[in-house]
Amino acid sequence: MRKLLFIAMVIMMSAPSWAQSDHDYIEMERSVLQTERKAVVADAMMFTDEEAKVFWPLYNEYTEKVYAVKTRRVDVIMDYAENYESLSDEKADELMQRSFKVQQDLLKLKLNYYKKFKKIISPSKAVRYFQVESKIDAMVAAELALEIPLVETLKK
Repeated sequence: MRKLLFIAMVIMMSAPSWAQSDHDYIEMERSVLQTERKAVVADAMMFTDEEAKVFWPLYNEYTEKVYAVKTRRVDVIMDYAENYESLSDEKADELMQRSFKVQQDLLKLKLNYYKKFKKIISPSKAVRYFQVESKIDAMVAAELALEIPLVETLKK
């Protein structure tokens, strides 16, 4: 599992020269990360054939919804990048409020789908799945934290 996570992070950090725009590059990275994420989940979960048969359709449904919410997170980051050098207090507050909303929506989604997952696989396997997702998300968040500069504050 560590090897796959490392590969996912290396791929995510590499900057292809053929991307046409920041948006294209981000979408390509997200696509690669999603493929790698699925491989890590498959490796970590060690499903029986019966478990896999019921898990993967719900996984695909869940990840589509997560993708939509995380697209809003990407939008916040892009908006921050576009406004970084002239960020007003009002814009900073707006971005933070949007970020909180994304976090709330992700948590609601996780709570809702945890209930669904534990109905089709054991609760311990559902917990394991969300632990795997959490570890991957933590790695991505750490990388973002390293890349995104802190807001400059005005000295009074």
